[in-house]
Amino acid sequence: MFGQHEAQLKYALHIVNLAAAGDFEARMTNISAKGTLGELMNSINDLIDRCDAYVRESAACMEHVAENQYYRQIIETSMLGAFLSGSRKVNGALGHIKGKVGEFGDVANDFEKIVCDVVDTVASASTELNSSSETMTRIAGDTTQQATLVAAAAEEASSNVETVSAASEELTASIRQITDQVSHASKLANEASLDSNAVASQIGDLRQASELIVNAVNLINDIADQTNMLALNATIEAARAGAAGKGFAVVANEVKALAQQTSQATEQIGHYVHSIQDATRATVEGVEKISSKVREIDQANGAITAAVEEQSAATSEIARNIVQASAGTTEVSQNISNVTMAAQETGGAAGEVNGAAAELATQSETLRTVVDRFLEAVRKVV
Repeated sequence: MFGQHEAQLKYALHIVNLAAAGDFEARMTNISAKGTLGELMNSINDLIDRCDAYVRESAACMEHVAENQYYRQIIETSMLGAFLSGSRKVNGALGHIKGKVGEFGDVANDFEKIVCDVVDTVASASTELNSSSETMTRIAGDTTQQATLVAAAAEEASSNVETVSAASEELTASIRQITDQVSHASKLANEASLDSNAVASQIGDLRQASELIVNAVNLINDIADQTNMLALNATIEAARAGAAGKGFAVVANEVKALAQQTSQATEQIGHYVHSIQDATRATVEGVEKISSKVREIDQANGAITAAVEEQSAATSEIARNIVQASAGTTEVSQNISNVTMAAQETGGAAGEVNGAAAELATQSETLRTVVDRFLEAVRKVV
């Protein structure tokens, strides 16, 4: 039945086997058969052409996909049936993959940007944290040093306050002594004033007595003068009487002598009385001066007493301030101790922060390296 076409059929079978083996270069050439056999041979060539075109288009498409290029699609112009359906599915899948890969690339880029920003922020923060920790350490050291100096100053101030307190107590005691002495001096001045007044009164009495003595002396002197005149008259009368008046003359001479002696005595008494009066006047003037000085002393004592009272009040205020200052210095010392402890704790915390900052910087660099590797791997896929 196929005797005359057996050779051509075997040839067609050979080409079909080659195509089935994946050789799409094989074609049936020099087709001379007519009719159904000729159509079969041409159809075999058409089938191989379509399979070859589909395979070539698919291979070209996949080669671009292998290079992360998704724009190369299967040309659907000559595709029919299942080839066209498969081409459309492949092209649709390529478009979908292209979109997903693009989205993934955008996500990767966004991820890279975000992670890089985060890494940069972390790195910057770690740098600033390191700088801040160093500043904290330096400030803590300075604070500790200053706190030590302030503590020493507070201790010295406390010592000075104690010294001033002791001095104020001594000053208070001295003021009390001065007050007592001034009070005693004022009392003595008052007593001296009273005594001087009494002396002045007595001197006044003495002046009056001396004046009375002067009056008495004057009277005696007048009497002596009159007696002398009477004796003189008696002597004259005795001389006139002659021998009978001799005895009377002797008596008259005696009376005259006594009158002269009395006059001389009264004159001396007058001198004495004048001396007493001069001394009395000088004494009165001295007593008045003493009284004036006593009054001045009393006024000065009053001023000293007022000044001492003011000084005592000021000293009391100083003592109160010293007590407050002592309490303040004690509180300052306690606060300085707390500040020193806080500064030491701050220094320790700053050291820990510095270590954490260094670890954070290391982790940020590690994260950057890991992200770079990840993105490099992603971009190889994309």
